[in-house]
Parts: sequence; structure tokens; C-alpha cells
Amino acid sequence: MTSKLTRRRIIAAAVLGAFAAGAQAQAPWPSQPVKIIVPFPAGGSTDLTARDVAQALTAKFGQPFVVENRPGAGSTVGTAAVAKAPADGYTFLVTSSHFSIVPGLYPKLPYDPKELRGVSLLVNLPVILVATPSLPVKNVKELIEYAKKNPSKVAFGSSGAGGVNHLSGELFNSLAGTKLEHIPYKGTAPAMQDLIGGHVQLMFDAISTSLPNIRAGLIKPIAWTGATRSPVLQDLPTIAEAGVPGYASTSWLAMFAPAGTPNDIVRKVSDEIKVALNRPELKDKQVKLGINVIASTPEELDATVRSETAQWTDLIRKIGVKAD
Repeated sequence: MTSKLTRRRIIAAAVLGAFAAGAQAQAPWPSQPVKIIVPFPAGGSTDLTARDVAQALTAKFGQPFVVENRPGAGSTVGTAAVAKAPADGYTFLVTSSHFSIVPGLYPKLPYDPKELRGVSLLVNLPVILVATPSLPVKNVKELIEYAKKNPSKVAFGSSGAGGVNHLSGELFNSLAGTKLEHIPYKGTAPAMQDLIGGHVQLMFDAISTSLPNIRAGLIKPIAWTGATRSPVLQDLPTIAEAGVPGYASTSWLAMFAPAGTPNDIVRKVSDEIKVALNRPELKDKQVKLGINVIASTPEELDATVRSETAQWTDLIRKIGVKAD
């Protein structure tokens, strides 16, 4: 009799334990703080946008979404941390379009890009081709003609080898048949300083840093690098419109999650990002900086990554770019 009671108690305890475990597993998400890793230093455009998104998600879901900066090795340190994190909806990545460039720059990455899935494109950071005022060109056609006649007199600066601004210039060379010389700097600020001073003639730069200098008359705009014009400087054509068909180079920020993250969590976050980024107070803040809100679906982000990774990897192999 005693043994029968003991067996019954064991079975009952097991059933209760399984029920409790099941209830815990089905606890509504999120039931604890959520981490958003940014693979760049604090204070940059990626970090600032990530914090805006984190604040909105915190308000919506009632749990803290905490931004953690993990820079290093061309963004691969922080990206790898998310790729290897549990796919439970408590770790996300906010990074830049550099995500599509690094597979071509680094022969061995500390993660497989397939270990990450898209959540949402956040914003587009329009890139603009700008020139020092003394360069005797006003548009893309004149630039191409001048560069071909004066191959040793036209150089473009960038924040470093392998970044989207550097590759935008190399893509221009490839499609326009020019030989603009690349001069890498340790950051955008010193490159811009030399552009203003006339030590380099061109830059492919984010509108957020170029716009104040354009308005001050210190540099002049030549064309947009993207497939479409920007609401800022609407009369300025794209490079493709101005004479280089097929040219398109964009810079964007996006959110990713570990590949196995449940679809319902990814959808909830993606949907709320779209709502948050399109609220007037946040959208107006971005527009004033020349930034375009996108807030895409996960599928649109994944398609963008596939397309741009192929484009940049092909170009990197063609010109032999090495990471800094």
C-alpha cells in the first residue's frame, strides 16, 4: 500500500512539475529586460537610432529594452555576440549597412550571417557626393569629364577603407570609368576638414554631416548616391539620373535577431518599430537630420541584405579592398 502511495505521489509531482514548466515556457513575452546590442561606439548615428527605438519598445511592451555598445573588429564583435545568443527574443542587434559589407572584407567571420534574421530596416541615411568649392565641376557629367582629363588631380576622402562611403567611390569608378584616388582617414571629421580645405576634392558622405557644411557654403553638392532623391535638397539628382545608369549606393540602419527567434516575437517587434518610427515626433526628428524612415518588414530587410552583400562582395573582390 505504501509503495502504491509513493508511486502515485511521484507521478503527481511529475505531472505538476511538467505543468509548471509548461506554464513558465508559455509566459508572455517579454517577461524580463531585453538587450539591444550595437556593434559601434556610443554617440554615433547607429547608437542614437537604437536608443530611440529602445525607448519606444520599452513603452510598448512594459519591459526595459537596454542598449549595450560592443564595438570592435569592424562591428563583428557585437554582431557575433547576437548571432551566438539564445534565440529567445531577449537579444537583438541594431547595426548599419556595414553588415552587408563585412562578408566580403573578412575571409573568416566569427559568425555566419545566416545565424541572424532580419527584423526591420529602420532608416535610410542618404549618402551625398560633395566637392570642395574650388573643383571646377557642377554636376556628375562635368565631374566624369574632368576626372578623365585630370586623373591625378581628383581624390576622394573617406572615414576609412572598406566602409560604405569608400565603396561608394569605388563603385563610381567602376561604373563611370574614372580613376578617383581614395584617401582614407581615421574618421569622417578629419576627412571633411581636408575636403573643406581643398586637400581632397570629393567625399561620398552621409547627409547628416555634410548638410551643415553645404548650407554654410563650405562644400558643394554634386549628386545623391541612392536610387531615389532625398527630401532634403530635392532638386539634386541621383548619380544614376545624372549620367551613370545602374549606380546605387545606400547606407541604412536595421535590427536583426538570432535566426531561431520565434516568428511571433519578430513580428511584434517589427510592427511596433513601424508604428514608433512613423510617429510625428520621432519621424520629424529624423527628417530634420536628413534621415529617411523606412520601417520595413523582416522579409524586405532580408532581401536587401542578400542583394547588397552580393553587390559589395563582388566589388571588393574586383578592386582588392582590405579592411583597416
